[in-house]
Amino acid sequence: MSGRAGGKAKPLKAPKKKAVELDEEDVAFKNKLKEEQAKLKEMQQKASGKGPLIGGGIKKSGKK
Repeated sequence: MSGRAGGKAKPLKAPKKKAVELDEEDVAFKNKLKEEQAKLKEMQQKASGKGPLIGGGIKKSGKK
């Protein structure tokens, strides 16, 4: 065996991504998405500070 005859083939290089031009609508949309993500994260942090919403588990009566 000489060289890479039996070895793993080298993967082909992926073409470079072209720079995408954004117009005003795209920029506004992306900003809106960022704001929504920030609000969602903030709400999750507030919710995580509190205890469980439901008392949870099987409710037992006082009787035996």
